[in-house]
Amino acid sequence: MATYNGEKYLSAQIDSLLSQTFDDFRLFVSDDCSTDSTWNILTDYSERHPDKIHISQRKQNSGNAKYNFLDMMTEIKDNYVMLCDQDDVWLPDKIEKTLIKMKEVEKRYSSDVPILIHTDLQVVDKELQLITPSFKWVMHSNFNRTGFHQILIQNTVTGCTAMYNRALAMLLDCKPQYCIMHDWWLQLVAAAFGKIEHLDEATVLYRQHTDNIIGAKNVRKWSYKLDRFIHSNEVKEAINVTYLQAESFLQVYCEQLNESQRKIVEKYCAIPGKWKLGKWYTACELRAFKNGLSRNIAYFLFI
Repeated sequence: MATYNGEKYLSAQIDSLLSQTFDDFRLFVSDDCSTDSTWNILTDYSERHPDKIHISQRKQNSGNAKYNFLDMMTEIKDNYVMLCDQDDVWLPDKIEKTLIKMKEVEKRYSSDVPILIHTDLQVVDKELQLITPSFKWVMHSNFNRTGFHQILIQNTVTGCTAMYNRALAMLLDCKPQYCIMHDWWLQLVAAAFGKIEHLDEATVLYRQHTDNIIGAKNVRKWSYKLDRFIHSNEVKEAINVTYLQAESFLQVYCEQLNESQRKIVEKYCAIPGKWKLGKWYTACELRAFKNGLSRNIAYFLFI
């Protein structure tokens, strides 16, 4: 768990972890130099549960939750690892159900294969009142899009739902020079070297409030689509940062990628230097498309 000034909702999240039907786990918390009562809350919980809750505080603020998570992801290795946000609430059987799915997939492919499991979420307001029962639906997300070429352009994993095994954890051995979000980076690694599967049900109450770094937006609404068209610079920037992330991925994993994968990343990274028709041609050649007609229209308009 990565924390920063999370005093409003932190206790509810930790209580939901302590109420899990599967309780054989340890919680590692890295606090990002909070200035509110977050550290006091964490200290109280760790003193009451010294064998289960392990806390640490960074010497200086990382600047973003993704960097805090990335540090933990490169340092902490175990048979199974889950990522936890400070402001959500986990449904009681989240760990149990995700672990069952993980072991089912490991049985199919072997525990030596890097495996990432993720789930859907229920979107709720700050008081935990239901907004929509499926984050997957409201985001028009397709969890079956697990191809490496597809993940380069669009992430489908929400970090707070993820579980990954030791084989995948061992591949996370250094921080990238740039990544868009830690969960997108995790999915890229899993897509390149292992398997990604999902549990098609919600296991998290995904709390929406004014301090969300990334929230749930109903991308199916025409008002959302119109806003994205009006603010096309944001769409262009969202596309451009995927090239920076791909370059970082190539830098970190170049020697481990097979020839086909390496060519895919190299061609993808070269898109910004092409004329419009060249960009379209390369995107089609790589089949680097997004999910949904409107997303792809915007993609080809603003690429």
